[in-house]
Amino acid sequence: MALDHAILVSLTERAASGYDLARRFDASIGFFWPASHQQIYKVLARMQEAGWVEGTLQEQDGRPDKRTYAITAAGEAELDRWAAERSGREALRSDFAVKLRAFRDPEAILADTRDRRAAHVERLAEYEASEARFYPDPSALEGADLGSWLALRGGIVGEHQGIAWCDEILTALEGRESR
Repeated sequence: MALDHAILVSLTERAASGYDLARRFDASIGFFWPASHQQIYKVLARMQEAGWVEGTLQEQDGRPDKRTYAITAAGEAELDRWAAERSGREALRSDFAVKLRAFRDPEAILADTRDRRAAHVERLAEYEASEARFYPDPSALEGADLGSWLALRGGIVGEHQGIAWCDEILTALEGRESR
């Protein structure tokens, strides 16, 4: 997947400025496909050239003009083409796993594992709060709302898995600290 497709998905929900898209990424889709504000603006320009999005300049009193982007028919067609492709297996890239493999500094691994576990717990709480707020009745969901909930569930399951892996590492290493 390219950032282009993540932006197109976001624009199917509603038109947005580059700033608004960046905020949406920070709050949701960015958990699964992170992007900087600069990357989003660069890709929006390229997508506009390709005809996938259309930008409309809006004048604002007392503030700089704002460009709002909307998905075009060509963008919808590209999103349909991409969505129909089979997804390949995603590669796991993890500095942490490589550090575990090297196992050069057990104390640093323990500290890193504790930090990672706390981050997983924090993100899990965010995901579960989002699920409770936006999807109180998952059985009633359809279409894109069902897809959004399922993506969120993937995040929740992943955070549970991350916590379990950290717990396994801590169990294996904490008894060895004094050796």
